[in-house]
Amino acid sequence: MRGAVLRTPDDTGVGRREPSDGSGSAPARLPAVVHVLALGTFLMGTTEFVVAGLLPEIAGDLQVSVARAGLMITVFAVGMIVGAPLTAMLTLRLPARWTLVLALGVFAAGHVVVALGTGFMTLLAARFLTALATGAFWAVANVVATRVAGPAASSRAVGVVGSGAMLANVVGVPLGAFAGQLMGWRGPFWALAVLGAAATALIVRHVPHEGGGRRAVSVRSELTALRSGRLWLALAACATTTGGVLSTYTYIAPLLTDRTGLAAGLVPLVLVGFGAGALAGFLLGGRLGDVRPHATTVTAAAATTVTLLGVCLLGGSAAPTVALIALLGLFGLGANPVLISLAVRYAGRAPTLGSALTVSAFNLGTAAGSWAAGLTLDSALGVTGPAAVGTAVAALTLVPTTAIALAGRRRSATARL
Repeated sequence: MRGAVLRTPDDTGVGRREPSDGSGSAPARLPAVVHVLALGTFLMGTTEFVVAGLLPEIAGDLQVSVARAGLMITVFAVGMIVGAPLTAMLTLRLPARWTLVLALGVFAAGHVVVALGTGFMTLLAARFLTALATGAFWAVANVVATRVAGPAASSRAVGVVGSGAMLANVVGVPLGAFAGQLMGWRGPFWALAVLGAAATALIVRHVPHEGGGRRAVSVRSELTALRSGRLWLALAACATTTGGVLSTYTYIAPLLTDRTGLAAGLVPLVLVGFGAGALAGFLLGGRLGDVRPHATTVTAAAATTVTLLGVCLLGGSAAPTVALIALLGLFGLGANPVLISLAVRYAGRAPTLGSALTVSAFNLGTAAGSWAAGLTLDSALGVTGPAAVGTAVAALTLVPTTAIALAGRRRSATARL
């Protein structure tokens, strides 16, 4: 398949031609900066998901319902929806390194406000502010990773960067849940504020300097990326795949305690299983995506739908539910690095905007899915409702991923003529 030519600025700010079809030999080892960016996404992933393990404690302390406390996740997602493309436009001429540093500074400040805040609306506002910074970091980090890794390893590099967030589910979120049970739910937010401030030094040291800043661009020229139909298909898949998984994951604690019958102290261990599956899925999906991107996305969507249906049907049994939640992490988030890489490619001359829009799409799915899932808690479905919502949303992912695969096949056939 012949792809369009993508021009991106290299580490010195000079444009270079990169084949968008992933041809060429992949490097045996990714640059160190990719792993530094993964450390940043570890912090971002921890703050986004740690609330799910602390919902009962937060609700009790602030004297709100669990469903209302879940708005801390929904508002965070909305902040990333708005923040990613907005900050991408506002920082077009700002070097990537300083955009990342600024984002981490705001990230740390937002966590201090949450740790000190006493009113629920104050906490929601601080979560929104933190999400703006998180969206900026994710968008720029994905572009820096694809740039330094080159076209033959772009999905793998994005997979490694994203694996930081998945590792957060294995280490950061469970530790945050344990810490919240032992010392109060505010403790994890203090820790994230300190770690966010410390991470800025690593970003300054390892992210390459861009001589002369970013290339001269205008908002209007960036918005030309929105004309790509394949970009919109990739964004739709981003929204539905994440919406299906996280509508279930947001309210996984009530499902495990009320229907499955697990003790509250065992919930963090189940979250570890989900995080381990997600970490493996992100790394595996990134590797497979450089070779068979379309097959990877379609297969992951189908497997996620079946897994979520299994959670609905077998949620009353502990062993199958725990296993299915681990598989949900493996399949549910495994296609994400491929979708990000495709979106950056389809955005043409606006890779940062393409990356930013994937962040918005992922979190649009999260916001809509978690909102709809929260409504079902008071319905006849009860704690099984979020998994039912997740199954329906995940099934929709098959539509855009199949369309992308068919479009790719047609382009490949045309190129051979």
